[in-house]
Amino acid sequence: MAGIGFSLKKLFTKKGLFSLCRAYGYAGLICAGPMILGVILLVSVAFLSQLAGMSRHDRELLNCMLTYCLLASLTTTSIFNMTATRFVSDMLYEEKPERIIPSLYGSTTILLTGGCLVWAVFLHFSGVLTVYKLLCLWFYAILIVVWMEMNYLTALKDYKVLVRDFAISLACGLLLALLMVLFRHVTITTLFLCVILAYGLLMALYYRQLLKYFPRSEGSRFSFLRWLEKYRSLAFTGIFVNLGLFAHLVIMYFGPLQVQVEGLFYGAPMHDVPALCAFFSILITTINFVTSVEVRFYPQYRNYYSLFNDNGSIRDIEQAEDEMLSVLRQELAFNAHKQLITTLLFIVIGSLVLELLPLGFNDTSMGIYRLLCAGYGLYAISNTIMLILLYYEDYTGALLSTFAFAAVSIAGTVLQILYGQINFYGLGFLIGSLAFYLVSWIRLEWYTRRLPYYLLCKGAIVENKKLGILSRLCNYLERKEGAVHEK
Repeated sequence: MAGIGFSLKKLFTKKGLFSLCRAYGYAGLICAGPMILGVILLVSVAFLSQLAGMSRHDRELLNCMLTYCLLASLTTTSIFNMTATRFVSDMLYEEKPERIIPSLYGSTTILLTGGCLVWAVFLHFSGVLTVYKLLCLWFYAILIVVWMEMNYLTALKDYKVLVRDFAISLACGLLLALLMVLFRHVTITTLFLCVILAYGLLMALYYRQLLKYFPRSEGSRFSFLRWLEKYRSLAFTGIFVNLGLFAHLVIMYFGPLQVQVEGLFYGAPMHDVPALCAFFSILITTINFVTSVEVRFYPQYRNYYSLFNDNGSIRDIEQAEDEMLSVLRQELAFNAHKQLITTLLFIVIGSLVLELLPLGFNDTSMGIYRLLCAGYGLYAISNTIMLILLYYEDYTGALLSTFAFAAVSIAGTVLQILYGQINFYGLGFLIGSLAFYLVSWIRLEWYTRRLPYYLLCKGAIVENKKLGILSRLCNYLERKEGAVHEK
């Protein structure tokens, strides 16, 4: 985000409508580009499969397998997402960039070992053909590597290259899928292989960028485990965000809207399609967070903290704190207002557009769509507040707010499929997002009133040298690693 912020500052300093549009376009491309391109790939594959005359069952099975792999891989990598970002930031600050690539190898190895084992057990009992099981396992493994690479690539400043690599790889996958249609070789296997090729190429391109930025590799592959132990609240925060965001989709597979495609692969089209359409309503907040909060808030934030490091006077510190919090409140308010307007536009105009499209929307799915638009809007605002808590290193507050989000969203959705009416499906996620907003906002207000205390008195006077489980595991793995190198 720092690299994006620096580039945007240059664009925002230039006057004129064109420069303003260019700045917002740049932020949108960086923040939302990969997600939009990924959705384009999946939608295009579905369209090509229908164009080639694949049966409805085969199309739904392909869609289910791809969706399951995406959700499973995102949930798996959420364990290390935030901790890995913190590790990379610390290594860059300590001027030890050579330790970054080894930690990527270590974290990816752990996730692939544990994740593929659990995923293979599920696939074994999934009830689909063996070739489909192998394709799902292969795709899942590639996705884990891609998501972890994207976490590490936050250290890069050449963000345009990242989006370009994403576009190139997905274009290659689509081109190959189109060739399969032209030569009439369209099956679940061939289209699945096209998607695997696209993300496999993306994995290679991202790895090339990492090696270009971090050419030297030294140190243990498992030293990041100490960060996971030290900042375990970050790990749980990442897990809870993903659970709150995706669990309600999976729970719907076991409710009245479920459609059993084959074996353990289920879907809920009346809920899934509205959820996908509503999810796009959060893009405005994602972009605005970078263009507004990051660019305008960060200079005030940096000035405030630099006064503590540079022996600033108490009067200067208090003035800088007032200015920083004033800018923060303004930007969060603008962010919320823009999201509110976007949500209303998606509900009013989006409903009219979706009725015209051949997506099979009826009164039930339209009601779900409107509730989910409101839910995703609240989630976007709450997630912005949670990110500000992380700015201030209030990891406890971020953990509490995301836990409330996940717990209420899951409990509300479960109760809804058991006792609620179908027309109000999505209300559980909406209430979960509301809980996320209330807890994060109250915590931010409470924390910012005590900023000097947490900044000056939060750290331990005497360092705790007691080793936890992960530190001992890290020491053991490092000894094994050293023994292998000696041989």
